[in-house]
This record gives sequence, C-alpha cells and structure tokens, in this order.
Amino acid sequence: MRTRRPLIAGNWKMFKTCAEAVEAASRLVDLSSDANHTDIMIAPTFTSLALVSEKIAGSNVGLGAQNLFWESQGAFTGEISAQMLVSAGCRYVIIGHSERRQLFGETDESVNKKINAAIQSELIPVMCIGETESQRDADKTFSVLDKQVQMGLEGFSSGDLGSLVIAYEPVWAIGTGKTATSNQAQEVHRFLRSLIEKKFDKNLAESIRILYGGSVKPGNVAELMSMPDIDGALVGGASLDPEVFSKIIHF
Repeated sequence: MRTRRPLIAGNWKMFKTCAEAVEAASRLVDLSSDANHTDIMIAPTFTSLALVSEKIAGSNVGLGAQNLFWESQGAFTGEISAQMLVSAGCRYVIIGHSERRQLFGETDESVNKKINAAIQSELIPVMCIGETESQRDADKTFSVLDKQVQMGLEGFSSGDLGSLVIAYEPVWAIGTGKTATSNQAQEVHRFLRSLIEKKFDKNLAESIRILYGGSVKPGNVAELMSMPDIDGALVGGASLDPEVFSKIIHF
C-alpha cells in the first residue's frame, strides 16, 4: 500500500518557444484533469514560466523551474533567484540535474546552496543525483550516491527537508533509451531511503518522495511505479508531448 503521494514531473529542458509551451501546457491540463492519484509538475524554460503559470492556474498541474541561483539578488548576470521563480508562479525547482553537473559545472556544494535558497522561499526542491555508466561499471554507484546525498544535504535538519524530493537519475539512462530495470531502480531507491534514515531519521526516510529519472516511457512506467520505494518519475523527452506524458501520468 503506497503511503507517499506520487509525483510525475516533466523536465522540458531547452525545448519549446513561449507559444509552444503554452499550447502544450493547455493540452496537458485537459488530458490530466482526471489524474487525482498523483501530483503533476512541468518545468518549462525560464522565458515561458509566467505564461505557462497563467495557463495552468486552477488545474492539477504544478509549475517548476529547471534551475535557480542561491543568492536573492545582485550582480549575477544570467542567473535567476528563488523569489523570481515564486513570483512567476513556481512551486517546484529542479536542482543538480546531471546535465547541469556535466555541462555547467554544478557541484554538490552549489546544489546544497541552491536547496537552501529554495527552502527559504518555500519552493519544493527536486534534488537530482545519479552515477555515470563508468561509475556503475566500476561498482561505485552507492559510494557516488552517498557522497551526493551527504554533501548535498549537509547542514540541514530533518525539519528543514519536509518538502524535499530526491530524483535518482542514472546518467547512463538519460536520453539514451537505456533504462534501469525496475529491480535495479528499486535497489538504489531502497539504499537512498536507508541513507536518509541514517543521516536524519526514520520519519523523513519514510515520507520523502524518491523519483526515478532515465528514459521513462508509457511502456515502462507502470512496472517502475509498482516498486515500493519508487514514488514517481522525472521525465525528460517523453514529457514534451502532452499525449505521451499523459499516458505516463495515468500509470
């Protein structure tokens, strides 16, 4: 019996103009209006946030951002603050996505600062962690994840992290068509839950939502969601098409 309410989140990455984002969001609202069994989030680009917020207002689709900066304001050209995201209508923010780590120098330390900024502004942080294919092949999956969790959540108490969502995204499964088997994903999710219990407490470990991300599709979402420690999905490419994403939402 699942006690944690699932979350199906769509990361639109660097896709969709403002008009395309509004059209897709509008269609998704219609397709998902009967999905009362799960929370839903979409994360468009910064330029589309306010427009999409207006389109999904009053629906069961929540708005998320793909990144933020840890300072509230200042001379940080090209960055965006938590308060700006809130003012655009966001409830969620993705932090530490593997593409941010690999391509833009995101570190566990910067992830930690960004989570703190999100919490201070009452945004729900979706902290992404995951190992590369070479790390998995070298049997370093658990040590890599341990470091990312320990450093990413350093300095927080369990009371700080009531809204935190963790997204496990094996880097080798993102955009590659490869997917961890349901048993592989469950093993990692169980490890992460035990890690949270050791670092914080049992209550947080049992309540925290841990999503799986990595080539989630309509054809594999049901099996993944049948696992006891998988509480939802962080969906990339398959979230761009409202018809396809709706099928994932209706797992």
